[in-house]
Amino acid sequence: MKNPMAGKPSCEQIINILPDPFVVIDRNFTIIAANRHYLKHYGYETEDDVVGRSCYEISHRLDSPCSQHGEHCPLERVFSTGQAAQVLHIHYDKLGHEEYVQLNSNPLFDDDGNVLYVGEYIYPLAHPNENALLIGRSRPMMRMMSLLQRVAPTQTSVLLLGESGVGKECVSQYIHQFSTRSGMPFVIVDCGTLGENLIESELFGHEKGAFTGAGSRKKGLFEAADGGTLFIDEIAELPLALQTKLLRVLETGTIRRIGGTEYLNVDVRVIAATNRDLKAMVEKGQFRQDLYYRLSAFPINIPSLRDRLDDIPALAEHFLGRTEGGDRFLPLSPEVLEALMMHEYPGNVRELRNVIDRAAILAAGEEIMHPEHIIMETTQRRDEGSGREALTSQKLIERRNGRLNLNDIMHALEKANGHRADAARLLGISERTLYRYVQKLRESWPDDDENALVFEAG
Repeated sequence: MKNPMAGKPSCEQIINILPDPFVVIDRNFTIIAANRHYLKHYGYETEDDVVGRSCYEISHRLDSPCSQHGEHCPLERVFSTGQAAQVLHIHYDKLGHEEYVQLNSNPLFDDDGNVLYVGEYIYPLAHPNENALLIGRSRPMMRMMSLLQRVAPTQTSVLLLGESGVGKECVSQYIHQFSTRSGMPFVIVDCGTLGENLIESELFGHEKGAFTGAGSRKKGLFEAADGGTLFIDEIAELPLALQTKLLRVLETGTIRRIGGTEYLNVDVRVIAATNRDLKAMVEKGQFRQDLYYRLSAFPINIPSLRDRLDDIPALAEHFLGRTEGGDRFLPLSPEVLEALMMHEYPGNVRELRNVIDRAAILAAGEEIMHPEHIIMETTQRRDEGSGREALTSQKLIERRNGRLNLNDIMHALEKANGHRADAARLLGISERTLYRYVQKLRESWPDDDENALVFEAG
C-alpha cells in the first residue's frame, strides 16, 4: 500500500520557498526553524547557527527581549492574544547596520488550539528619506518609536503633541513613510501661517468665481493628498468654523470646494500636530470637543530634547554631516559634546540644529571644532551632573587632547560584549563616529598588534 506521506514536502522545504526572511519562534523567544533567506540576511551559513538561539540576539543583538528596550514585541502579543500582529522594528543586518523592517507575526496552533509557535515574516524596508529620519535611541525616543511602529501601518488618525521644535513634521513623515500610503502624496499645511480665508481655500480648494480673485478652479490640499497623508500642523490655530468642515471630512471622507455644489470623495489619512493644550482649549470653547476626540484617536507625545540628552551626540553629528564641509569636524571631541549637553535647549532639536550650523561657520578656518565655537541662544545651562550621564557616568571617556584612545574603545567594547552600537552609546558618540575612530586607530596599529586582533574579533 502506498504511503500517503511519501513525497510530501518537509517544513524546511516549505519555508525555503518563501522569498523573504522567515523564522519560527517559541514562547521563550527561541528560534525553532529559519529559512535560507533569514540565514543569508543575518549572515549565517546553516540553520544550526541560529536554531536554539534567541530571536532578539540575532536580529537586535541584545541579551533580553526587545520589549525591555523600548520596542513593541509582536511575539508577546501573539502568544497573549492568539491574533496576528504587524509592527515596524529596527534590526541589525549582517554588517551590523541598522535597518527598518516590517514584521508580520502569525500564530501556529497545536491540536488543542493553543499557540505553540509564532511564524514571523520579515520584510526589509527601503530606508526612509533623510527628512523622515528619527535620530536617537534614548529611552524616551524608543518609547515613542514603539508607538509609531504600531500606528504607522494602520489608517488611524494621529495627533502629535509636543513643544515647538521637537520635530513633529519629521515624525509625521516617518509615519507616512512606513504606512501603506508611502507611495502616495505626503502633503503639509501649516495653519499658523495662513489666515482664515486662505486656510479654507488651501484645504478644500475653490471654484472659479467663488470669491474676488478666484479666476480659476483650484484643487485643495485634501484633493492633492488623495490616497496619501495630509499633515495639518498647528491644528489649534484652525478657526471654529473650519473645525466643523474638517470634522465632516474625517467622518464622511468627502469635501466640497468653496463655491461648489458637489461633494468629492477623498481618501486621506490625517496627522495633526500642536504645541498647545487642546483639552484646555476644549474646556474654554476654543476647540470643538468632537473634533478633538476624532483627531486624538492615537495621541503621541514627542519628547523634548532636554528629556533625551543622550541623543545629542548623534543629532549633532547628523546635522554637522549635512552642513557644507561639516564632515571634516567629525568626530566631535568630548569637550564639544559636553558643551552641547550642558544646555537646556528651550528651542529643542531646531535650536540644536541652529547651534551646529553656527558652530560650523565659526570653525570654518580650522580643522577641529572647539567648545568656543558652541554659542547658545541663551545662557541657560544644566546643573553639574545632570544631563551629562551619556558622557561621564560610565567613566569611559578620558580626555587626551580631545580624542578617545584605544583603551577607551576597548573598554567600551568589553562592556558592550563586542556590540559596536552599544559601545558607541557608552562612549557618548554615534556608531558612525566609532567607526571613524576605529579606522584612524587601525591606520596606526602595527600588523602584529594584539589589541587590533582583539578588536577585530569583537
